[in-house]
Amino acid sequence: MDGKLARTSKDRKMITGGPTIILCEPQLGENIGMVARAMANFGLSNLRLVNPREGWPNEKAERASAKAVHVIEGVKVFDDLPSAIADLNYVLATTARDRDGYKPVLGPVVAAQELRNRDTSGQATGILFGRERWGLNNEEISLSDAIVTFPVNPAFASLNIAQAVLLMSYEWMKTSLEDETATAFSGPQFVPAAKEHTVGLFEQLEEALDARGYFRPAQKKDVMSFNLRSLLMRAELTETEIRMLRGIVTSFDHYSRQWPKGSKAPEGRARKAGNPEESTPDKD
Repeated sequence: MDGKLARTSKDRKMITGGPTIILCEPQLGENIGMVARAMANFGLSNLRLVNPREGWPNEKAERASAKAVHVIEGVKVFDDLPSAIADLNYVLATTARDRDGYKPVLGPVVAAQELRNRDTSGQATGILFGRERWGLNNEEISLSDAIVTFPVNPAFASLNIAQAVLLMSYEWMKTSLEDETATAFSGPQFVPAAKEHTVGLFEQLEEALDARGYFRPAQKKDVMSFNLRSLLMRAELTETEIRMLRGIVTSFDHYSRQWPKGSKAPEGRARKAGNPEESTPDKD
């Protein structure tokens, strides 16, 4: 790898920093790579490995990281957990198992906010994740300040390590937002047409349907018209959309299946003289 920040958009600022992610004795390089990708997705960049089984560097991790180059190249490897967290002020340990009141237990939302508050005050923070097969042992958890656990199915609580990292990374990113309901981009803003345009469409459509005998039985016309008007009003159509729909209704009056638009001119709509291919068809 070339040491440059890989990204999905070259026009946007790469967010980095945040709590350090510590993986205790990760077993598979692919999982480390997917952890790096999840971190990069949500603005985390500091990854530490404690005694990775397959060693480091690891080509499988690089491939699985989806070009999260800045995370992979910044990985630090330690022989034991105490060394990996020695410079951190506050560490959370993730686990799905009840530790009998062994440590304070936080949910991911509260945990992320606690991490944000401490990070803002200048403290170095970290989140500890255990092995893929059986997580963290009690001795490792004893080195943390609190436990964070996820609201998962109690009968199927095991998470893939990359999934667990992604969940915490997502909650971390949310704490940086002024509005948690905000999105990175939005769709176009449509302005509904003035009611006179919608009423005009309704009147045109009602006349076209009435001429074709749509409102049957006659005693139900008022109810059917009311439902049609309500539908059009509720749709909040724009002026452009109304013009399109009115054009469609008009086409039903001017064109038929026998003489569709673009074919020989329908009755009453003769083309210019001198073009026999576009002349008005003879009546039977």
